[in-house]
Amino acid sequence: MEELKKTREEIEKIDKEMRRLFEMRMSAVEKVADYKKEHGLPIKDEEREEYLIRKNSELLDKKEVGDYYVLFQKKLMELSCAYQRKRNSGMKIAYCGVEGAFAWIAANKMFPGADLVTCDSFEQAYSAVENGEADSAVLPIENSYAGEVVNVMDLMFSGNLYVNSVIDVDIVHNLIAPEGATIDGIKKVVSHTQALTQCDEFIKAHGFEKMAYNNTAMAAEYVKKLNDPTVAAIASKETAEIHGLQVLASGINASRSNTTRFASFSGSRNVPGGDVKTRADHFILVFTVKNEAGALAQTLNIIGAHNFNMRSLRSRPMKGLMWNYYFYIEADGNINTRDGSDMLNELGALCANLKLVGTY
Repeated sequence: MEELKKTREEIEKIDKEMRRLFEMRMSAVEKVADYKKEHGLPIKDEEREEYLIRKNSELLDKKEVGDYYVLFQKKLMELSCAYQRKRNSGMKIAYCGVEGAFAWIAANKMFPGADLVTCDSFEQAYSAVENGEADSAVLPIENSYAGEVVNVMDLMFSGNLYVNSVIDVDIVHNLIAPEGATIDGIKKVVSHTQALTQCDEFIKAHGFEKMAYNNTAMAAEYVKKLNDPTVAAIASKETAEIHGLQVLASGINASRSNTTRFASFSGSRNVPGGDVKTRADHFILVFTVKNEAGALAQTLNIIGAHNFNMRSLRSRPMKGLMWNYYFYIEADGNINTRDGSDMLNELGALCANLKLVGTY
């Protein structure tokens, strides 16, 4: 009995020390939350969490408690994320569209618990951050089916915001209609032109008439108000739930690899540290070159010479300057290094305009 008493006293001492360390950890979490809010970074970082759990588990001396330690770590990280969400609960995130749109889904994934501000255009969402009306904007930059979103690319070139994180959202289109409607009774489908195109095989197979609308979520809202069992919308299941519509058919888009990349834009650029698991491994550059032979090739050679691998290269016409173009590059590698700094200095001497849009 005396031995049990001593053991319990030992546990109480350990718990007291753990309580002190927990408070210290949460104080550090507050700083992380503030940094993420300032730089428009999402609360959850699954890659970072997995790395820490694996690294810390490998340091255990008592391997038989490994599984329990993993559960402890995961719960601790859940609590940290919950505390960050509470601390940043007043964060305002601008997006283009309405509740239920894929941009709304992306914004919720990146900033759970934040106040989402709906905007009528990409430009309005972007300006909301520039004007201080929102902390960050979540905008699409590329779709695997339709390609780059050129309006957002132009904002990257002409605007003052930075990209600090990017996520992929799978685009799954569904046929949704008022309660009581049946797929055999549908005569017309309403949706955004891209969604109609991506579901063209399904639409033709059923002989539906097509009607274009501003976006998928607004199309669902229209169908709800119309309340006609012969008219359906093509949208996400989240949109169906919001508007009280039923899903008549799921995953009706022809391509099963339809994904849109969304980026968060904020007024401050994220500059990660040198830790291999906390650094940003990709970056975006936009620039112009002199209108002379070999100018573009020289810039690409500089990027390659510093061991950065280009993922994509695109050109866009510059507004107001006929036959003049700017270039957009996404590349792999940590630009927050000596190699990255040297590369930017060399590019700066060669390019007429050069902007590091962000790292992620």
